[in-house]
Amino acid sequence: MRDVRSRVRGILRMDFAQHHVDWRALFAQRGFPFLFAAMAISLFGTGMNYSGVTWYILEQTNSTVNVGLMVILLTLPGLVVPPFGGVLIDRVDRRYLGMTLDVVRALIVGGTAALLYSGVGQLWHVYLMVTLLGAGFAIYWSTIHALTQEVVQPAQMVGANSAVLIAVQGGMMTAGAVVGFVYARIGVTGILGIDALTYVASAVCLLQLRRGYRAPHHLVPEAGVHETLPTELTEEAGLPIVEPEVPAGFLVDFREGLRYLRGQPQVFALGLTYACMIAGVISANVLVVVLARDVLQAGPEGYGWMQAGWALGAIVGGFSTGLMARKFHPMGVLVTALATLAIGHTLYPYVRYLALAVAMHVVFGGCRALGGVLTQSSIMTTVPRRLMGRTQSAFSVMATLLQVAMSFSLGWLAQNVNLPVAFLTLGLLYAGATLAALRARSMAAITPSAT
Repeated sequence: MRDVRSRVRGILRMDFAQHHVDWRALFAQRGFPFLFAAMAISLFGTGMNYSGVTWYILEQTNSTVNVGLMVILLTLPGLVVPPFGGVLIDRVDRRYLGMTLDVVRALIVGGTAALLYSGVGQLWHVYLMVTLLGAGFAIYWSTIHALTQEVVQPAQMVGANSAVLIAVQGGMMTAGAVVGFVYARIGVTGILGIDALTYVASAVCLLQLRRGYRAPHHLVPEAGVHETLPTELTEEAGLPIVEPEVPAGFLVDFREGLRYLRGQPQVFALGLTYACMIAGVISANVLVVVLARDVLQAGPEGYGWMQAGWALGAIVGGFSTGLMARKFHPMGVLVTALATLAIGHTLYPYVRYLALAVAMHVVFGGCRALGGVLTQSSIMTTVPRRLMGRTQSAFSVMATLLQVAMSFSLGWLAQNVNLPVAFLTLGLLYAGATLAALRARSMAAITPSAT
């Protein structure tokens, strides 16, 4: 046992410089450019929808509680859908699943836009649309991560996750900025119409992704997948994965996924870290719109500048993650980024100048990028491809629980207590992510005892 543990610890100290991000080689891999384009386009539309609907509800109701309700309805399906969606992701062609989700979401958003344009649409139609989109997104998000693992070679996983984060965060936050600048001109109806078109374009990109396929649950065991781990964050790096015989039924698949997570505490800790970050990013919008409108008195355009700042930070952070992790200790980079998010959001409501708020949003976007790439790269190089859908879906459930609790709490605190207390609560969520990351690091650093 000591020899095995020593081997693991030796691999955990591998030099990150061995995993230089070669962007040209990454985008030369067949299919990845189409996957990147699909993500960027689809998430751009999602970002426009999210920001536009947020402003629409705040404008119609003047209530942060109602904005929080919108976020809850968006995330609530994540409690029910992922356990079934995870098994589905691991048993069907992930490309066609992503295309189907895009087409269905285009129909839902286009139908809602038509109702609002005709004058018969009501607020409950918007809430219903948000709920249905949340169900689709709960599967789509895990599908995209599973597709990334499927398309990209293990040695390019850091670069792939950086590109994914650039596409997702850059797309969504750039869309938020666009909404801030055009909302007064085209309204929520125009924004929803653009969103529907982006889903159609994303489906076309996924159609070009590849030809020929074997569903993940038909694959042979993946030995040695850990040996390409790009960070120090994985517990069993370098050890071959021994997978059980391929299960046939849904319940057996579901139980296998749970058994895997119970046996991988460090993967679970990394998933909790990632879930806290996702919950923070989504639920923070409840407060950011109020900060822009009531504290900074900048309106939709000020909100747009803040979202543009986040997008810039996310893009810069995504490109620089590999360099930062080679130059500094990867875990140190992760913990510093999370601590910055925690402290920064606690101080955010005391900002009185738009320029400073935008600058802070740049920093937040960069920190979110660093944290997301490091955690997802470790998860993807650890979890067998055949189990990735179920693992990502489990983390999605964790994130949803946190998002629902935070969205309600933040909306209620902002409306009934004050904005600083609400931002303090958000800072505590990011502090929880920091503790989860430290927990993952401590399990890797435990000195083995003789047996």
